[in-house]
Amino acid sequence: MFEASQLVFYYAVSPVHMGAGSAIGAIDSPIQREVHTKHPMFAGSGLKGALRHDLNRAWPQTLVNRIFGPDTGASDFAGALSLSDAQLVALPVRSLKGGFAYVTSPLALARLQRLAVQAGLQADWTVPPVVEDKAQTASSNLLTGKQLILEAFEFPSEVNESLQVIAQWIATHALPGPANSFFANKFKTDLVLLHDTDFAHFARHAMVVEPHVRINDESGTADDGGLFYVENLPPETLMVGLAQASIERFKKGSRNPDSAALLNAPEILTKVFAGQGEALPGIGGKLLQIGGDATTGRGLVLVQTAPR
Repeated sequence: MFEASQLVFYYAVSPVHMGAGSAIGAIDSPIQREVHTKHPMFAGSGLKGALRHDLNRAWPQTLVNRIFGPDTGASDFAGALSLSDAQLVALPVRSLKGGFAYVTSPLALARLQRLAVQAGLQADWTVPPVVEDKAQTASSNLLTGKQLILEAFEFPSEVNESLQVIAQWIATHALPGPANSFFANKFKTDLVLLHDTDFAHFARHAMVVEPHVRINDESGTADDGGLFYVENLPPETLMVGLAQASIERFKKGSRNPDSAALLNAPEILTKVFAGQGEALPGIGGKLLQIGGDATTGRGLVLVQTAPR
C-alpha cells in the first residue's frame, strides 16, 4: 500500500498535552500512553490532524484534500499520506550535574533502530546492555565520581563508547542545523541509558503536572470543585515515528485530461516536509502545534525528517 517511508522526529519545545480523556486518580486529564509500556505517545491521528490544520492555512485547499483525503465525503477516496504513532526515544530527567539528562532505554533505542531501517536509513549501531539500578552514559559530564544522580536516585555509572555512537547518530538526524546546535551537542554528551525497568519509572512519573482552576463567572473566584490537574509531556522530550505515502488517489471516474498530474509517493513526502518554494511551505524543521492548551503555549513540537 505504501511506497515511500520517512523517519520523522518530534522534539518538544514546550510542555505537550496530547490528551487521553479523563481518568480516575490524582491526574484529571492524563496524556496518551501505550498500553503495554506506559510510555508517552502521540497518536498518529492527532499528528495527522495537526499537520493538516497547519497546512490548511498555507496551501490551496484542493492540494490539501488531494494528499490528506477529502474533508467531506471521506468514502470518496483515501488520502495518500499516513503518519504512525510517535514513540518515545529520550526523556529529559533532572540531573544533579548538567541540569538535565536525556534518558533512554534499550527498548526505546531498539524501536528507534527498527523504524530507521524501515525508512531506509543506515542504523548499524548496537544497543549496549545495561543492568537494573545501573546506568551507561555517553560521557562523564553528568557523573559525580562514578555516580549518576537523577531526581532522588543514584545510579552507579560508566561511560560507554557504543552509546556515544548512538548519541551522535540521533543528534545528527533529529537535531540538525545551527538553531539546534546547543541541544544536539548536549544530546551527544548527556545521553543516559537505563534498564527498561528503571526507565519505566521516569516515563511514568517524570511528567509535568499542572494545576488548573475553573473560575466562576459571577463571583470571579474559584468554582466549587473547580481545581483539576493536567499532565503534560515535558519540553526537551524526543519522539519518533514514520511518515508513509502511496501514489495519490482520486474519486472513481473523476479523472480527466485536465486533472492535475498524480503525485507519486516520494513527491508527496517531499511536498509535506520539504515544501516547494514559498508558495508551498513544508513542515520539516518548523514548529507544529499539537494537542490541547494551545492558547497557553502548550503543544509546540519541532518536526524534523531524517534524510536517507
